[in-house]
Amino acid sequence: MSWWYVVLPACVMWLCVLIAPWRPWTTDESLDAPGGGEDVDLRDVTVLVPARDEAGQIGTTLAGLRRQGRGFQIILIDDQSTDGTAAVARACRIEGLEIVYGTPPPPGWSGKLWALHQGLACVRTERVLLLDADVELLPGILPALRAKLLEDGRHLVSLLVSLRMDNLWERFLMPAFVYFFKLLYPFRLSNSPAIPFVACAAGGCILLEARVLREIGGFAAIRDALIDDCALAGRVKKRGFHTWIGLTHSARSLRPYPSLQSIWDMVARTAFTQLRYSPLLLVLCTMVMLCAFAAPVAALVSGEWPVAAVGALTLVMAMVSYRAVLRYYGLPLAWVLALPGAGCLFLGMTWSSAIRYWRGRRSQWKGRQYGTDEALAGALEDTPG
Repeated sequence: MSWWYVVLPACVMWLCVLIAPWRPWTTDESLDAPGGGEDVDLRDVTVLVPARDEAGQIGTTLAGLRRQGRGFQIILIDDQSTDGTAAVARACRIEGLEIVYGTPPPPGWSGKLWALHQGLACVRTERVLLLDADVELLPGILPALRAKLLEDGRHLVSLLVSLRMDNLWERFLMPAFVYFFKLLYPFRLSNSPAIPFVACAAGGCILLEARVLREIGGFAAIRDALIDDCALAGRVKKRGFHTWIGLTHSARSLRPYPSLQSIWDMVARTAFTQLRYSPLLLVLCTMVMLCAFAAPVAALVSGEWPVAAVGALTLVMAMVSYRAVLRYYGLPLAWVLALPGAGCLFLGMTWSSAIRYWRGRRSQWKGRQYGTDEALAGALEDTPG
């Protein structure tokens, strides 16, 4: 078979990515705190923090909240932790902190959503911030997020928090993780009220109107969705409400990924869920990823100079599109060379996710296993797009 049948589709694919009107590769959609904000009145906000065995991070998370403003309530739902998470939180002596001791999730519920459901019963404010227990907010980002919600007429706003990019594997894969997420869920399309079938959110930091959350049925409406953040945004947008998602430097993940295995497990936990557990979509995904990353590299070393030239051009277009994410996170541009390898590794993680599912392991997180047959139906229904 001619090399042209391999490299030309890849070339066209990356050209389309670069010239697509919604510019999925850019970092235009972002929000950062101007600083300060400790005197801002936030009494209309309740923060829900589901926490399961987060004793190592919860103190930093609560300290970050303390610097956001005054008057807001924090409800920490201790999801049956075994490491003293609640005791560490109580020792922080944060004003407005209430600890709810969660019960085991009923059949059909994921642990995080059941914890949030229990916390929502205590909410009496107009707005709710859903914050992961391993996310630190820098001063002023909650007021900035609230202003974004009110001034732009949005009903749900979300930030894709900055992931740790300290060690070699984090720098190799985490920028690519953000990049692929933006390709899969283009922020500009998700943020457009005119496009109801594309919706996404990042579960680490979501601010939304409490009435909207209750109108869509609360967390019970997505109780079995493993990708709960995008399912929530999908529900909100399908009801005619407006959502927004952006990048940020002002909210950062505290969770380290010290090895390739730790990142592999994080991605494999839900990768096959993204494909709706479909073998056909898995095959299509494989073809697209191999075409995008393996084909131009193979063409480059094919020995046929016209084919190699097109392969080189294809790789240049891919790396140009990746450059914006690297710049946003302050990483050296030399990391663009890692994109083909990162793409192939993420494909391997996706296949690992599928194999685990077929072997009955499904999704596992902190001692719990998800992805029963009952949950599968809900995940298929609630996955946006």
